[in-house]
Amino acid sequence: MSDAILFAVEEGMARLTLNRPARLNAFNADLAHAWKDATAEATSRADVKAILIDAAGPAFCAGGDVIDMATTMGASGAEITALAEVINAGIRSLTESAVPVVAAAHGTTAGGGLGILLCSDYAVVGSRSKLGSLYANIGLTPDLSVSAQLARAVGQRRALQLVLQDRLLSSTEAVEWGLVAEAVEGADAVSEAESVRARGEEIARFWLAGAADAYGQAKRLVRSQPERSFVEQLSEEARSIGAALETPDAQARVAAFAAASAKKAG
Repeated sequence: MSDAILFAVEEGMARLTLNRPARLNAFNADLAHAWKDATAEATSRADVKAILIDAAGPAFCAGGDVIDMATTMGASGAEITALAEVINAGIRSLTESAVPVVAAAHGTTAGGGLGILLCSDYAVVGSRSKLGSLYANIGLTPDLSVSAQLARAVGQRRALQLVLQDRLLSSTEAVEWGLVAEAVEGADAVSEAESVRARGEEIARFWLAGAADAYGQAKRLVRSQPERSFVEQLSEEARSIGAALETPDAQARVAAFAAASAKKAG
């Protein structure tokens, strides 16, 4: 796998670290293909029950590498479309999987980086973090799931406010909007980045320490709901809870709960 993404699995947690810090982890062809490969591996391995996405350097992700588009790749629309589809494959791997994903997004997240953050199920930022669209600043339109997921996360009116303005949300605004779950602080930018990564790992470890498969299936139910009607979703919920009850983990947890309740009642 390319060094553009650092990939490691430890005790059930896959860590994907965007690793182009000199370009604020903006996507070029190398990172795009590494992203596709890393997400495919993380979501297909039976030993992975939680995924953490973080980043090297001062920012989480600045979206597409505009300098690379203008120089190395040229201005071919067909090339940009093809590259976006490669990245989209990775986004689909994460959002369609039954593995919960946490993003530890310190620093700035902009453009397509917002789409990468949105494919997580829980997002942590730093108090100094800024998040926004900024596509129109260079005459481009949202990609990498921004138009598909932003309105679901914050509502259509707020999504429009963000994509139709030259605006970066503060961490406080991002939490208030529901774009991210929480913001953590640090004495300076470097220590704050470490605090964000540490909190992201703590969230992943929480999933792993509990009913990891149940968390994963809960994520799948919520993420896949738009594909079904209300009645179909009810049926899928019924099927899923029945299947969960047949697992050894659920049977042990249900028995322990019943025993504890009986002891308390006695």
